[in-house]
Amino acid sequence: MEEKLSPHAGENISRLKESVGGSADFYSKKLEIQGVPCAVCLFDGIASTEKLWVMLLEYLAEVEGPKPSGEALLRYIFTRTDLPVEPQLAATYSDAMNRLTAGFALLFIEGCSRAICLAAQSMTHRAVQEPSGEGNMRGSREGFTDLVRVNMGLLRRLMRGGGLNMEILQLGERTKTEVALCYSPLHAPRRLVDQVRRRLQNARLPVLFDSSYLTPYLQKRRWSLFQGVGYTERPVTACAKLCEGKVVLLVNGSPFALILPYFFAEHFQSLDDYAQKAFFASFLRLLKYGAFFLSILLPGVYVCAAQYAPQILPQALMMKVLGAEQSTPWPLMVEVVLVTLMLEIIREAGLRLPKPIGHTVGLFSALLIGDSAVAAGILSTPVLIVTAFTAISMFVLPSLYEQITILRILFLLAGGWFGPVGLSALLMVLILSVCGSGEAEYPFAYPFLPLRRGAVRDGLLRFSWPALNESSYDLKEMEK
Repeated sequence: MEEKLSPHAGENISRLKESVGGSADFYSKKLEIQGVPCAVCLFDGIASTEKLWVMLLEYLAEVEGPKPSGEALLRYIFTRTDLPVEPQLAATYSDAMNRLTAGFALLFIEGCSRAICLAAQSMTHRAVQEPSGEGNMRGSREGFTDLVRVNMGLLRRLMRGGGLNMEILQLGERTKTEVALCYSPLHAPRRLVDQVRRRLQNARLPVLFDSSYLTPYLQKRRWSLFQGVGYTERPVTACAKLCEGKVVLLVNGSPFALILPYFFAEHFQSLDDYAQKAFFASFLRLLKYGAFFLSILLPGVYVCAAQYAPQILPQALMMKVLGAEQSTPWPLMVEVVLVTLMLEIIREAGLRLPKPIGHTVGLFSALLIGDSAVAAGILSTPVLIVTAFTAISMFVLPSLYEQITILRILFLLAGGWFGPVGLSALLMVLILSVCGSGEAEYPFAYPFLPLRRGAVRDGLLRFSWPALNESSYDLKEMEK
């Protein structure tokens, strides 16, 4: 059972100061309000002492007449003043610490075993900026920031019709990180919301510093290559998913919102699709599907064709490939694997270096190593062309980069070791994996499986807005 606050203000301050080990940012001061001994405390840096004293200034003077009791002063401040106070009083030491770490200032009054929480927050945070990971030509330029309260405000500003509920949970045994569970009661099935809430409450995390920490606890199949949880940095995208009946999770300290459930077809959609002409958006979507299969299949198909079925290649191309391979000391499959790993190392180096030099180092390394390796006869030109084209195709779908990288290596090994049979078998396993996975009882392959009207209208292609508006779509409609 949680320990309740003491009716002595000084004792409460001493206990809180002891619990934080005399931390330098813990500010406390004893004072009198209308002749009653009181004490205030806050954490400097997330709450402002200046705002605190501006709020309390007019109440610090003595009043004429008899001195009120502690309970009378608490009721007066809580109900009859214009001070910005929380609607709930802090009654235990755990409540008091939670409010302090949320940026509130606590006012203890002698004779009262409860504390008034004053809104004196003064947290510095990164301003709302355009997200760097989701590039779009049109649409909103706002991106989520690091404070969950700011992100909640961005969602509320976009959904002003009232169909938005937000629940605050605290996760992380040591960090007590705020997590906002956002959903639309008009569109989201109650079963989905309850399931997500239950999984969050059952998540046993010592610390929580990023939204990605929650992904393993939200997935039904933890060892699946594809995950049914999506990410977005854009409030407008999160609002669109809320209107579809999905659940959005915001984590304090992370600018990435989680979307649950997330379907395979959504990786090929973007905000620009709905701002462009329908025919051009459909063309780009088909291009993305083609880039996905090229990025995972091209190296494996190239190795398989060169080793097991060179007759399927045009004669001129076959002669060039064979001539190039004879001039290199490596077997073809080993050569492709080496180039693939080299590109991943260059990408990782460019990503981890400071931005002013990261892109330059990555580009310079790729050009220098590629040109030198071909000139020295260590690598062949066709292999470099195939792997470079594959790498470019991967960047079309950044949300699937991890899965594509693993699949590309698997298909490469299957084509090099087992030929066409290995490629066909692995492709079937991939299709079954996509069709068989899913979160919260929703198939990952939706709307292709089970087949719905939206499979063509807004899955494979993108029809015009009048055609899309013929029937509404949300998860409640999906369950009918």
